[in-house]
Amino acid sequence: MDCEKAIHRLYGYLDGELTEAKRREIARHLDECPPCAQGFDFELELRTVIASRCRDEVPARLKERIARAIELRVGPEEHGA
Repeated sequence: MDCEKAIHRLYGYLDGELTEAKRREIARHLDECPPCAQGFDFELELRTVIASRCRDEVPARLKERIARAIELRVGPEEHGA
């Protein structure tokens, strides 16, 4: 796997959205490519920081407004209402 493909699939890798074979392929590339491994480490650390700092509860009123906006935009039958 080349660097461009590895970087392109990095977010799917981090999100656990890839097949096991593709995950192994990317992991092998990261083991062999320090620049890509460094990019991976940065993204992983960024996600960790964001997850630890973004723990605010969304106000119920905002959730209701978002749900209404979705319903108006796509209709109740399309978003599971």
